[in-house]
Amino acid sequence: MSEAPHGAPIKTPGQLIAAVIAGFAVPIVIIVLLAYYVDNSTRTGAGTDGLSDAVVDSRVAPIAKVDIRDANAPRVYKTGEEVYKAVCSACHAAGAAGAPKFTNTGDWAPRIAQGFDTLWHTALTGKGAMPPRGGTSPDDYSDYEIGLAVAYMANNAGAKFADPPKPVPGQPAAGPAGASGAAAASGSEAASGAAAGASDTASAQAAAAMAAMKNVPQSAAPASGATQSADASQAGKALYQQVCQACHAAGVLNAPKFGDKEAWAPRLKDPIDTIYNYALHGKGTMPPKGGSNASDADVKAAVDYMISAAK
Repeated sequence: MSEAPHGAPIKTPGQLIAAVIAGFAVPIVIIVLLAYYVDNSTRTGAGTDGLSDAVVDSRVAPIAKVDIRDANAPRVYKTGEEVYKAVCSACHAAGAAGAPKFTNTGDWAPRIAQGFDTLWHTALTGKGAMPPRGGTSPDDYSDYEIGLAVAYMANNAGAKFADPPKPVPGQPAAGPAGASGAAAASGSEAASGAAAGASDTASAQAAAAMAAMKNVPQSAAPASGATQSADASQAGKALYQQVCQACHAAGVLNAPKFGDKEAWAPRLKDPIDTIYNYALHGKGTMPPKGGSNASDADVKAAVDYMISAAK
């Protein structure tokens, strides 16, 4: 049996031309379609949408936002609770730096006994580690709003204070009874001085330092005739780390910063006995022995340790 002869698929010149054109045209069409698909497909690679309108708007929102207020519109006062949460809670929520803890009747009882006007005046002018107006300015919160916050905190601890009178447009705002215009001006000057001389960070550092000094473990005083530790430098370093660094590590409350030669230079002009005396008996905001019951020898060793780091 013989096989049928095989015929060529291209038998005419026209078929040959069509085959040649198709051989070139089909790949070109496929390449064009693939390029179009890749260019228009969704890109999921990292950073590919970084310049989209939504992403750009979210990035510039914190600095591009403009808060426009009508200067002639009546002032909308914050409530006592709002002022407490925004300002006062930083210390009063946890009772930091000796602040009476929110809702703690034991902490607030002696303050409430002083009366609302005294508490309001204290909040405006500052006391201890608390800066005037809680570190804010009259532009942030008015005297009236500070008074609302005082009443809110005191009433949550058992007081029954009435809110201070709301300011009447066109009339001088009422202040705490017993605080004259001079006292109010003094409070404003104190607030301005605090704002110019120290930032909110410095105030927070001061409050933390005061809290740390209050929490210094009180060791028993050494018995009479007790001898100094054999390694005085180690004793001085230990007392510094336990007590002194609360202020000297960051240089808060005007304490010369540890290792800062310029800060220590004017102190080192005094005789060493004078420096010891300051440390033992206190000076300015520094309490005697930094608020501890350390021995005189250990306090002097701590002074020596700090002085050696500043030379």
